Amino acid sequence: MHIEVDFDVFKELTARRDHEGHTYNDVLREMLGLDSIQEPEAPESPLQAAGDALSRPFHFKGFFSRGLHLPGGTLLRARYKQREYRAHIEGECWVDENGREHTSPSAAAAAITGTNVNGLRFWEAKRPNDTAWRRLELLRVP
Repeated sequence: MHIEVDFDVFKELTARRDHEGHTYNDVLREMLGLDSIQEPEAPESPLQAAGDALSRPFHFKGFFSRGLHLPGGTLLRARYKQREYRAHIEGECWVDENGREHTSPSAAAAAITGTNVNGLRFWEAKRPNDTAWRRLELLRVP
């Protein structure tokens, strides 16, 4: 597919790319208020189906918050005011790019924005076996 744009539009799109991995498509999706491209939902494993939400912390290692499980090695990203912020899951801790630990996605988002934010909508994750970034609210088990 080919989309024609004039030089001024091209310059503006280029200026809004935060880093080398940030594509023109990413810029347009952000400007249009669209979510990141999502990978298809993986079928639930028998182990997940068998365990209830209260017992999961005893069966799985990683970070847990409000029905969300992120295994160690998960990468996290968020965009705020045209800057990308990064974090990762180390053991059972949410660690931001400055090495600070946070108790929840919302606490990590509030540290960036200075206000209350729904961290499940603010952050995207790429778990160790994922091929694409997914918004946290789509990874949460109700």
